[in-house]
Amino acid sequence: MAILVTGGAGYIGSHTCVELLNAGYEVVVVDNLCNSSSESLRRVKEITGKDFKFYQIDLLSRKDFEVVFKQNKIEAVIHFAGLKAVGESVRLPLRYYHNNITGTLVLCDLMQEYAVERMIFSSSATVYGMSESVPIAEDAPLGATNAYGRTKLMIEEIMKDMHVSDPKWSIAILRYFNPIGAHSSGRLGEDPNGIPNNLMPFITQVAVGGLKELQIYGNDYPTLDGTGVRDYIHVVDLARGHLKALEKVMANTGVEAYNLGTGRGYSVVEMVSAFEKVIGRRIPYRITDRRPGDIGICYSDPTKAERELGWIAEKGIDEMCLDAWRWQSNNPCGYVEEDTILVESIIS
Repeated sequence: MAILVTGGAGYIGSHTCVELLNAGYEVVVVDNLCNSSSESLRRVKEITGKDFKFYQIDLLSRKDFEVVFKQNKIEAVIHFAGLKAVGESVRLPLRYYHNNITGTLVLCDLMQEYAVERMIFSSSATVYGMSESVPIAEDAPLGATNAYGRTKLMIEEIMKDMHVSDPKWSIAILRYFNPIGAHSSGRLGEDPNGIPNNLMPFITQVAVGGLKELQIYGNDYPTLDGTGVRDYIHVVDLARGHLKALEKVMANTGVEAYNLGTGRGYSVVEMVSAFEKVIGRRIPYRITDRRPGDIGICYSDPTKAERELGWIAEKGIDEMCLDAWRWQSNNPCGYVEEDTILVESIIS
């Protein structure tokens, strides 16, 4: 019996695969590699010393995707696959709605056909929209402010409707706050395509010389220093949260949402200062306009996850910055160098 991980080659997916394999689970990965690299999966095998199946398949292709269910006995699904850039979703909303929602519908249809009724869904704190108060608990009003967040919110509603139609469904909706950091080995980390959309890879790219300076989007928010405040969580803590959620859905039915965060917010300037402390030098930055769809303050109330899943974030901001820097300094161009070497060796 295997755990199907969609989007398993991505940043959070690859770290979760490490935790699953180390915990003794059989893993099957599906990823179309549109914003990830197969090199991450090779390194997952290197870190864990364990093998697993990988299918390069787009969830939008039901015919191709069904092969995975035919060839494997799937016990549960961890669903990461989807487009995830807030700014891009504002510019290209139809692409996001089609990819994220239609891909999930195809997945759920196949799960239903093959009697796979346990799922962990990768949601986001963006479903809370312009929250009027912090910390944000799971029962806070929902209302995303951008197309990316709305796809997550719509999929959450789909999950709830599936359970209403068939009470045997068991689904954990995990609302991530801001994952940063990397595996302590320095072999796995965040490797965005082009200019990063998230803060930490932007900082690390400036630190390694890939970018000239950090852009800080807005300094007129109602915060201590005017820059946006977010709840940053180490990606390994986040990955381990999926294992706790998996234990929960295997033992229960129903649909429950859980915040995965630390319960503390840091401003962009505070994050830059923390990273400068780790590397021992300054990070040049420039203030620019706010990004469409961004909000000022967002941090979690994670007590429900602690109470019902037995999960709590353990790693602090210094460890997050140190692991992020270890990854980036060891892999200044991300996975691209390894991919190039691999292609060249095949050609020669």
